[in-house]
Amino acid sequence: MEKPPILKNKVFLYLTEFFAGMSVMAVELGASRLLAPYFSSSQIVWTIIIGTIMIAMALGNIYGGKSADKNPNPDKLYGRILIAAVWIGAIPVVGKYIILGISAVVIFTVSTNFLIWAAFAACMIIFVFPLFLLGTVTPSLAKYTVDSLDDSGRTVGNLGAFNTIGSIIGTFVPTFVSIPAVGTSVTFLIFAGILLALGLLYFVSKKAGAVKSGAASVLFLICCILGSSDSFAFWENNLAYEGESVYNYLQVQESSRRVILSTNVLFGVQSVLIKDQGLTGMYYDYAMAAPLMTDRERPEDCRVLILGMGTGTYATQCSRYFGNMSIEGVEIDDKITELARTYFELPEEVPVTTYDGRAYLNVIDSTYDVIMVDAYQDITIPFQMSSVEFFTLVREHLNPGGVMVVNMNMRGSSEGNINQYLADTISQVFGEVYTVDVSGSTNRELFAANDVDISGNLSAGIDNIQDEDLAAMLGRVYRNLTVYQAGEHIMTDDKAPVELLGMQVIDELIKDEVTYYKSIYEEGGIKGLLESF
Repeated sequence: MEKPPILKNKVFLYLTEFFAGMSVMAVELGASRLLAPYFSSSQIVWTIIIGTIMIAMALGNIYGGKSADKNPNPDKLYGRILIAAVWIGAIPVVGKYIILGISAVVIFTVSTNFLIWAAFAACMIIFVFPLFLLGTVTPSLAKYTVDSLDDSGRTVGNLGAFNTIGSIIGTFVPTFVSIPAVGTSVTFLIFAGILLALGLLYFVSKKAGAVKSGAASVLFLICCILGSSDSFAFWENNLAYEGESVYNYLQVQESSRRVILSTNVLFGVQSVLIKDQGLTGMYYDYAMAAPLMTDRERPEDCRVLILGMGTGTYATQCSRYFGNMSIEGVEIDDKITELARTYFELPEEVPVTTYDGRAYLNVIDSTYDVIMVDAYQDITIPFQMSSVEFFTLVREHLNPGGVMVVNMNMRGSSEGNINQYLADTISQVFGEVYTVDVSGSTNRELFAANDVDISGNLSAGIDNIQDEDLAAMLGRVYRNLTVYQAGEHIMTDDKAPVELLGMQVIDELIKDEVTYYKSIYEEGGIKGLLESF
């Protein structure tokens, strides 16, 4: 079969390989951002994404090789590229609805490992087919580019190099350029558009395939019109801000009483500002006991470091109730810090360093009276901030008489749950460890120190609190403080299975939430379920 003119020069074939490799990696990174607001960005989710995409690419390689041998017609390949382009372009339009639909089905049909099954099903349905089609590119191009055995090695090597270079660029551009600048949805559309252009250029050069090209162009245009929204919480209509950063999906909601930040549409509130300057009703109120637990005479004399600053809720509350404390924060996501200044009244004079919490401790010599560890977000607990080595580093940056407070946000009940692992690990480093459950939530606060009378200092400090609401709140903390009895569930830098432990607690939480609705469904079916909302 005679090659079309555009393929007689191998440059176009190499460009096809280059942009196919770029698009595969861009879709993979886009997949992580599409799934993260619903399933988190944990190692488990990344494993599922990488695994399903590798399955798709392997199957595509096999099919592409067989298809090229059986019918070496480039029209077939570029037709598949057009289909892949339209499919990828449709992901911003229907992807989030598919994810929520799958999640609802899985929750009602699977008894364990909800996150794994839902994320796996979503990846299979949304991403496997277009990446299977892109997986056919390399073996097909090898068929079209190899003219003789004399240069086959060099030609295949060149194809691999172009694919790899494209993959490298496709890795960096979405992460550092397109997703932060224009969002995940537009990123999918950009790379879908690149694939569409490849297919159109091929068929236009042949003056053939008008129906295919026209249909693909119209469908892609529809996807651009309907899929340019970056809203993951599409059911919300009162968002003050919704966007993405290098690290997170970000959502700010504002009401007459409060402003809240969420980094995940399914896992609740990460930060809050109370407009009337009262208590938050959340774990931040409990954590304000920490300055009273130190050996400092007055809480306002404490020097405080917050690892996981967020929008500065803890800093704001401590400043409101304890006066002009010395507070500084560390937050890895500078976009969250920007939102803190814009929506959450975080004063400019409160310094926030954009850095990883543990890395920050490694490079500073400063010491503090209170170190707040608040870097745990749904299932995405950074393993490097959950080990003996990390908590030893925290202890080394505490002044004598200082206290560490840790917000553990997934309170489990089974033996060997994530909170038990964290508390046991901390007990290896600190001699005094107390915990208290946060009423009305899944959070648990842990207070740790060495050679400090945590309970006694808190009791004495409450007597000096002038604000009645705060005194009552801290009195509740004091009455519910429990001395932690350490076990042997220890996490180290070498072994810290935080994702699996977190997933177990997520399973427990989902079971508790779904039990009520399952009973309604069993009695009244879909109609009864819809009427309950």
